[in-house]
Amino acid sequence: MAHVAPTSSAAIPHVFGGSAVTRIGTAAVLLGLVYGYWAAAISRDAGPITGGNVLHGIVCAVVVAAVFMGLRMIAPGLPRELRAAAWAAFAGIAFGYLYSLTDATVLRSAAMALAVAAGVFAVMFYRYYTHEKS
Repeated sequence: MAHVAPTSSAAIPHVFGGSAVTRIGTAAVLLGLVYGYWAAAISRDAGPITGGNVLHGIVCAVVVAAVFMGLRMIAPGLPRELRAAAWAAFAGIAFGYLYSLTDATVLRSAAMALAVAAGVFAVMFYRYYTHEKS
C-alpha cells in the first residue's frame, strides 16, 4: 500500500519532542544564557567576578532571550524581505554590542555589526525566497 509523504514539517516527529512553543522557549533560554555569559566574560576582562559583572550578564541574557522570543512570534507574519531584515538587525545589533565590549572604536563596532547583518540578511533572504510557500 502506498503512503503519502508529509507535506509540512509539522507531521515529522522532532527528536526532542514537545510543542513548538516549548522548543522555541528552550532555544531562547539557551541563547540568552550563552549570550549573557559571553557578555559578562568580555566585560570582566580577566578581572575578578563582581556583582555588577553578574548583573550585566543577567540583563544581557534576559534582553536577548526576550527579543528572540518576540522576533520568533512576529517574524512568520512578515514578508520575506522584512523577515530577513529583522533577523539581520537582531544578529547585527547583538554582535555589535558584544564587539563594542572589547573596547573597539564605535566606528569599527558599527562596521563589524553591519558586515554581520549583511551576511545574515543574504542568507535569510535566500532561505525565505527559496522556501516560500506558493
